[in-house]
Amino acid sequence: MSKAFTKETDQDEDELEAGPLPLPPGSKNYITPGGHQRLKNELTYLLNKERPAVTVAVSWAAKNGDRSENADYQYGKKRLREIDRRLRFLTGRLDIAEEISPAAPREDDAAERVFFGATVTYANAEGFEKTITIVGIDELDLKRGHITWISPLARALMKAREGDTVVLRAPGGTEELEIIEIKYCAIEVEPFVPQAPIALNVVEADKSGAQ
Repeated sequence: MSKAFTKETDQDEDELEAGPLPLPPGSKNYITPGGHQRLKNELTYLLNKERPAVTVAVSWAAKNGDRSENADYQYGKKRLREIDRRLRFLTGRLDIAEEISPAAPREDDAAERVFFGATVTYANAEGFEKTITIVGIDELDLKRGHITWISPLARALMKAREGDTVVLRAPGGTEELEIIEIKYCAIEVEPFVPQAPIALNVVEADKSGAQ
């Protein structure tokens, strides 16, 4: 595998570890239907399920001794801050979201070029082929080959046609890539799966002990 291919992957992994990516100033938040629904499901869960549960747990913990030395209380307050920060983030992302369905019919020219939602197979100079799908900034999923539309690779591929050669300029160097295939189809996104509310377990345990 070439250095440019490796560096592109390394950069995506670094972005994944760094947390949510910032949108370019003034840009729209392009997102697939599946990604849009995932963000909405997370927002609904945090707002209607986890935050109320953690609030109850914090109230319970506050009654148990010195708050400065109360691990349950400190954990609960920390979790509430995290939830509120995530809620602000999700609300901001959804407020500017522009949902685009890759499976929607496209005019001939648009269907033949690389745009948001395209699944693209390309090859480097050594003939190594790779397939990626261009998705929203909050839909990065390296296991499925989903890259964000703001990544260097996606920007290099944009508007290209099958048979075109594009130039990828990445931290690892410059490389020419040949477009082998472009297609548009529904993109499967992993659903939002909530974590078990640890703070709520403390309250339930207390209730059980009181019975």
